[in-house]
Amino acid sequence: MRAILACLFLCGAFAAHAFAAEPSEETIERGKALVEAGDCAGCHTADPAKPFAGGKRIDTPFGAIYSPNLTPDRETGIGAWSDQDFHGALRFGVAPDGSRYYPAFPYPNFTRLTRPDILAIRAYLSTLTPFANKAPPPELRFPLNHRVVMRLWNYLFFRPGILQPEQQKGTDWNRGRYLVEGLGHCGVCHTPKNIFGADRRGRAFSGGLVGGWFAPRLDGAERGGLKSWSVDDIAEYLASGRNGRSHADGPMAEVIVDSTSKMSDADIHAIAVYLKSLPSGPPEPAVLPPPETSMKAGEAVYAHACIACHEADGSGAPRIYPPLPGNPLLQSADPASTLRVILDGAQTVTTPRAPNTGSMPAYASQLSDQQIADVTNYIRNAWGNAGSAVTAEQVAQARKTR
Repeated sequence: MRAILACLFLCGAFAAHAFAAEPSEETIERGKALVEAGDCAGCHTADPAKPFAGGKRIDTPFGAIYSPNLTPDRETGIGAWSDQDFHGALRFGVAPDGSRYYPAFPYPNFTRLTRPDILAIRAYLSTLTPFANKAPPPELRFPLNHRVVMRLWNYLFFRPGILQPEQQKGTDWNRGRYLVEGLGHCGVCHTPKNIFGADRRGRAFSGGLVGGWFAPRLDGAERGGLKSWSVDDIAEYLASGRNGRSHADGPMAEVIVDSTSKMSDADIHAIAVYLKSLPSGPPEPAVLPPPETSMKAGEAVYAHACIACHEADGSGAPRIYPPLPGNPLLQSADPASTLRVILDGAQTVTTPRAPNTGSMPAYASQLSDQQIADVTNYIRNAWGNAGSAVTAEQVAQARKTR
């Protein structure tokens, strides 16, 4: 009798545990919000008809990587993974088979997430439609084509562990830090990298090159950073893709459409509070102003091609055509993003909070390399702006990296 009672007790305990293990609707919804905040779909969706099925090519300085399938397909996705498998991937960058991921998957940031948040993300991903889609193998140069090398990389550059709150800071600041440094992995683009692809120490959020664009500084630098932006300016930009000072384009436009515009007002405000608190990091490089001849030639190009939308004083039409005076992206040490917009044109980001459109034509075929260099120099140095001279050779190089 005792054996039977013990068996019944154990069976009941296991059943209760299995029932308790089922994620609640609240957990799944929280997981969805976390997935959106992390912009997981941005990297893990190659075919819009198969969201999160992976296979998207991600180019790095060391070669190409293809994102894996995050849907619950048991053969090619994560359907057969345990919670511990998923936790190990995000916390330690280790796949279920023990191999190491490459840091194009930002586990150095995701390691800072709490276990409940990691499992909430897992719970939401488990509700997705499963798609069979096996990603191609990485196309990396030797020796990085051998994953065992990542053990050395992790030893040198990876420090696992959750982000501990700073008790002397407010709730918004700590939440914003958690989102910026952890889930949002903002430093992946906005922090320069060393020759091994790791963040350069002491240069957090001081800007970085990403696929022909320059992700600008997020610290309090005077010209190229956020010193002149208020918390409300930052929050509006993240929520709508524009504000009275600048507009999003390139990779950041995708982040806003797929991620930040879907976040709660509270989380957006928290991010803004944290970013606004960042002091100016490394000093901005000294400006080497363009020659007066280039400024005069650029002013003539501006009067012919730009003045109709951006006005003679560069004021534009805020939230439709971005203003140019004081624009931090325009004054970045690296002019890559400015050249990209002039060469390729731009389309104003449209989000539920800012549905009206605006566009700028591409000038790659209308202006010569020297003309683009001249007008870039003009807008980077007129109206109180300050930016180092851009050459025709830089423009020619930018054309090749499109």
